[in-house]
Amino acid sequence: MATAWFVFLALMITVYVVLDGFDLGVGALHRLIGRTDAEREEAVAAIGPIWNGNEVWLIAGGGVLFLAFPAAYAAAFSGLYFGLILVLWLLVGRGLALELRHQVDDPLWRIGCDTVFWLCSAALALVFGVALGNVVRGVPLGPDGYFHLPLFSILNWYALLVGLFGLVVLAAHGAHFLAAMADDVLAARAQRWARALWWGELALVLGLAWPTYHVRHAMLTNFGDHPWRIVFPALALAALLATFLWQRRGAWWRAFGGSSLFIVGLMATAAAGLFPYLLPARAGHRFGLTVDNAASGPHALEIAVFWWPVGIVLALVYFAVAYRVFVRDRGTLTR
Repeated sequence: MATAWFVFLALMITVYVVLDGFDLGVGALHRLIGRTDAEREEAVAAIGPIWNGNEVWLIAGGGVLFLAFPAAYAAAFSGLYFGLILVLWLLVGRGLALELRHQVDDPLWRIGCDTVFWLCSAALALVFGVALGNVVRGVPLGPDGYFHLPLFSILNWYALLVGLFGLVVLAAHGAHFLAAMADDVLAARAQRWARALWWGELALVLGLAWPTYHVRHAMLTNFGDHPWRIVFPALALAALLATFLWQRRGAWWRAFGGSSLFIVGLMATAAAGLFPYLLPARAGHRFGLTVDNAASGPHALEIAVFWWPVGIVLALVYFAVAYRVFVRDRGTLTR
C-alpha cells in the first residue's frame, strides 16, 4: 500500500509540473518575449483563465505527502523551511502581479507588475529545481528523522545545476505553449525561443548524467538493478526527439505535447531512481526516509485509497472542461 501511495504522490507532482510548468515558463520568458505592452498582455491572457487552477495540484500533492508520508512531510518542511517560505512569497508575488496588473491604468504600473511576474516565475522554476536537486543529493538526516540545511548548503553546486535545468525545461515548455496559443509576432518569437531552448534541454539532460552519478550512485544503478525502469528515461529522450521533429514541421500543439511528455519522463525517471526513498540521506548519513518507515498506518492508507480516485476524477473533469473552453477552443490545433 505504501508503494501505491508513492506512485500517487509522484503522479500528483508530475501533473503539477506539467500544468503549472507551462505558465511558469510563460512567466519566465514574459519580459523577453513580450516587447510591447500589447504583447505582454497577450501572453498574460493566454494563461489568465487557468494559471491559478494549475496551482491546485501543488496543494493536492502536498496533501498527499502529508496524508501518506507524514514523517517525510515533517522532515522536508522543517529542514528546507527557508526554501518553503521563499516559494510561498514567490507564489504570492506572482499571483498579485497577475491580478493587480489591470487594476491601475498606468504604463509604469503594468511594467512593474510584469517585472514582478517575470522574476517570480523564473525564480520559482529555479527553486523547484534546486529542491529536487537537494532531494536527489540527499540530506543530513539525523536519528530523530530531522535535519537542517542553511541557505548556502541548500544552494550547493549540484542543486543549482538541477535548478538551471528546471528553469530551462519550464521556459521551453512555456515557449511551446505560447508558440501554439499566441498570434503572429508573439507566436513567431516564442517559436524561436522554443527552438533555442531545446538545445539547452538536450545539453543539460546529457550533462547531468555524470554529476548525478557522482552525488548519488543509486540514482543510476537502480536502473541496472531493475532494467524495466529504463522505460522512463527512454520516454524522456524519445519525447525530446519528437518535440524537435514537430518543431521542424511547425506542429506546435504536438510540440507542446512532446514537451509535456518529456517532463513526464523526467519526473518518472527521478521517482524510479529514488524509489524506495522519499528523502534519502546524504553520503555518510544512514537515516534515510523510505516509503516504509515514513508511511502512515495501514488503516489510514487503506481508507484514503478509496477516496483519492474520487477526488482525482472530479479534478480531471473540471480541468478537461476548463481547458476545452479556455485553451483548445482558442488555439489552432494545426499550428
